[in-house]
Amino acid sequence: MATIVTRVRDRAPAPVPAPASTRPPRIALFSGNYNYVRDGANRALNRLVGDLEQRGAHVRVYSPTAREPAFAAAGTLVSVPSVSLPGRGEYRLGLGLPRGVRADLRRFAPDLIHVSAPDWTGAAAQRFAQAERLPLVASLHTRFETYAAFYGAGLIRPLLERHLERFYARCDRVLVPTLPILEEFVAAGAGARARLWSRGVDRAQFDPARRDLGWRRAHGIADDACAILFFGRLVREKGVADYAQVIEALATAGVAVRPLVVGDGPELAALRRRLPQAVTTGHLAGAELGRAVASADIFFNPSVTEAFGNVTLEAMAAGLPIVSVDVASARALLGDDGLYYRRGDLAGATEALARLTMFPDRRRLLGRRVRVASAGWSWERASAMVWDTYHELLAERGDGR
Repeated sequence: MATIVTRVRDRAPAPVPAPASTRPPRIALFSGNYNYVRDGANRALNRLVGDLEQRGAHVRVYSPTAREPAFAAAGTLVSVPSVSLPGRGEYRLGLGLPRGVRADLRRFAPDLIHVSAPDWTGAAAQRFAQAERLPLVASLHTRFETYAAFYGAGLIRPLLERHLERFYARCDRVLVPTLPILEEFVAAGAGARARLWSRGVDRAQFDPARRDLGWRRAHGIADDACAILFFGRLVREKGVADYAQVIEALATAGVAVRPLVVGDGPELAALRRRLPQAVTTGHLAGAELGRAVASADIFFNPSVTEAFGNVTLEAMAAGLPIVSVDVASARALLGDDGLYYRRGDLAGATEALARLTMFPDRRRLLGRRVRVASAGWSWERASAMVWDTYHELLAERGDGR
């Protein structure tokens, strides 16, 4: 049998089911990583599950787990068999739905299946939904097709793209994080199935008022220094090498900056060797994270793999001016209030950062603009998008609630 990992406060025994048209929906959510690594995708899923349960839904999550999770999971979590990924041991690959997990799933009797990762477990969940004639929703969290280039496997990108196309084509609805991705589905003739699920930000946690000169001084960052922030998981696909190269180019050009790296991951040791002058905080959370982000001066995001860009939105809420590689996810959040450089044009990134470093007034103006823009993104609104999609699909299937 599968191992069941629940919150300390277990649910009360389920009441006698009400008629299908009035009882809350039962959602089975399948994830490749729900809480064993802290990243934007699984934080969004956990927030969604918490909001859905507050609305009365019953949610059961099926995901690989680790002996030491990164954070407490929202909802009820059922562990599925998995193996560590070669070369990326912090991530695990689900091995499908063995008999014990399938038995648990049938006892739960979901009204709808939601898959969030195009892995073996997600594909097995799709087959289960089709066999049981259950509505099937997928959510797109990252641009998996871009990962291969960062691990010396660029030749398999066409295979990944075909797999992703088939995976999402099997779903009744696909939740996408930004309008540009929604437009991609429309252009491909799949617009009828695509729906928007944006993200939110805690503007109390990420707030310019949390800027702390004492914290900067304690970390050796002078009051008049320009701290350039890298914020997020320290993995290759987030552009860690590009960040280091641009910091080195600024130093060569005589532009005085202080690299500030907030986050953890397998590339941390290599980054410390390459940038010994960098302040590296490791993983932070809560008020400590908000203070560290707000205490930077510029956020530099070189990642080309973001489907949404949670860290960009959090930096916006903290009032940081932002230099980003020109990708659709950044444009969707920043609009005309960001500074962009073409993919691969690290000289352009260096120039943009140098300009902001030299003009503090320009930094403050952009910071105020993006702080205001961040108010348009709330978790409540984002969760309502998913709730509405579920109910739309259930109503189409003749199970309206």
